[in-house]
Amino acid sequence: MSDQVTARRTAAFLWTYWRRYPFTGAALIVLMLLSVAFDVAFPIVSGRLVDAVAQAGFPPAAEDVDLAVFALLLFVGQGVGFHLARRASMLVWAGFAVRVMRDIVTEAFHRVQRYSAEWHSNSFAGATVRRITRGMWAYDTLADTIYIGFLPTGCVLIGVVISLAFHWPLVGLYVLAGIVLYFALTIVLIKYYVAPKNRLNVAADSVVGGAIADAVNCNPVVKSFGGEEREDARLGRLTQDWARKAARAWRAMDIAMLAQVGILMALQAGMIGLVILFWTRGEATPGDIAYAMTSYLLINGYLRDIGFHMQNLQRGINEIEDVIRYADTAAEDRDDEGLPALRVDGGSIRFERVDFRYPNGNGAFYRGMSLDIEPGERIALVGRSGSGKSTFVKLLQRLYDADAGRILIDGQDIAGTTRESLRRAIALVPQEPVLFHRSIGENIGYAKPGASRAEIEEAARLAHADAFIERLPLGYDTLVGERGVKLSGGERQRIAIARAFLADAPILVLDEATSSLDSETEAHIQQAIERLMEGRTTLVIAHRFSTIRRMDRILVFDDGRVVEQGSHAELMTRKDGVFRRMQAAQIATNRNMFAESA
Repeated sequence: MSDQVTARRTAAFLWTYWRRYPFTGAALIVLMLLSVAFDVAFPIVSGRLVDAVAQAGFPPAAEDVDLAVFALLLFVGQGVGFHLARRASMLVWAGFAVRVMRDIVTEAFHRVQRYSAEWHSNSFAGATVRRITRGMWAYDTLADTIYIGFLPTGCVLIGVVISLAFHWPLVGLYVLAGIVLYFALTIVLIKYYVAPKNRLNVAADSVVGGAIADAVNCNPVVKSFGGEEREDARLGRLTQDWARKAARAWRAMDIAMLAQVGILMALQAGMIGLVILFWTRGEATPGDIAYAMTSYLLINGYLRDIGFHMQNLQRGINEIEDVIRYADTAAEDRDDEGLPALRVDGGSIRFERVDFRYPNGNGAFYRGMSLDIEPGERIALVGRSGSGKSTFVKLLQRLYDADAGRILIDGQDIAGTTRESLRRAIALVPQEPVLFHRSIGENIGYAKPGASRAEIEEAARLAHADAFIERLPLGYDTLVGERGVKLSGGERQRIAIARAFLADAPILVLDEATSSLDSETEAHIQQAIERLMEGRTTLVIAHRFSTIRRMDRILVFDDGRVVEQGSHAELMTRKDGVFRRMQAAQIATNRNMFAESA
């Protein structure tokens, strides 16, 4: 996320959204140009009004009054026309901006949801959320700056310069030179002086947002270790860094604006001075002087805001960079388009000479892993931490792709099918279930879109979750809190098991699914899991060997290899077997823990 996004890439990103609404875009341009035309006419009608009054005698003749009234009508008409055209453009712009902002945030969310597991494991969730929402509002700032700031500014300045050059070529040339110098200085200061400081400020802002989200999400850990003051101190250091960088960015903008004011003062003195010179020669009327003064005020008004617009433009570009990078980051399912869905009948699994290493180089890696699992077979995966058990399941789900070899389900290479259909064919009950901050019913029903309340309640009953759910005041409509924090570990586990019942997938993965349950509840759940495993290919990642005695086959992993396999009874007959030694060590550990607690 560190590569700088170019201005051209930012413009292309905006254009991809703007071109979706061509008729609205055309209407916006026409209305803005109409308001600009009225604005450019302001100095002209002002000068004519002054001439109409100044050239009349006293008392004024009837024709002088008529001329003054006509000039007044032009003056008022110009103001009315400008405001009507500008307000109409703003009304259309509001609807246009809302549609584009909605597109940006929903599409950024869509892409982030489809990034790889590796990407998400390396990213702060809080910082990602902040980047997406900040990018949406950055577009608002950026688009407003372009449409409401730069478009009318550029058109008005061009119009005024042409108008002045038509009256006095020398004045027009002087004003043009002053405007070009103003823009050149502003661009150089913003690009090389202000922008680098703004970019550092934005990065520090993301760090602060990510740190707050991280601490809030881990608040139970903070409370467990009495770490509130440590988190305060940590955030204090980060906000101090942000404050220092923010102050530098804001001071840089103030210094840039001071340089711009100097050019504006020189422009004012030279422009009005030239017109006064023409007046002394009889080449300018009082109305011409009023015309020149109002032209300068118009130019000054627009140029004075250029610094502000440039600041907003640069800030908007800096803040939308992350969303543009998301648009340029390939989603993991980018190659799924046109692929067939996986069709699972029996649920056989085959690993054919699979090689794999994690992108970060950590964890277990496979070298020529080959393995066959029959339809409906119950398989336990055991081994020390980091031996390759979880990697097996991640490869099966295509959370990571194999570097070499093939993984087949019912004879179909999973790399040639859509990830969505593959993952729908696998029901996972993790060791530490994560729930949405939604109702219990919604969390269970997530496994089967469109599931009825009766189906959800039946799944809860099968998972022995119905009893505790019905005791809650709102029952299935109870909100579970962020990540399910309002429920106990055992209750969250039962919700996850209910999901698996509802998913009714042909392949089932259990990651020590009863580890958070008390002994009595575990007995009920084991009965439910036995029913759940019937007719399904089941993979059980086992940490407690007492849960795998009834498995058809046990795979013993070590350093990314299956070093032993067989039934529980077969493995226990091997005197120097790895599995037997592991089970003996676990039994001894459990005895020591029991003795100490006694």
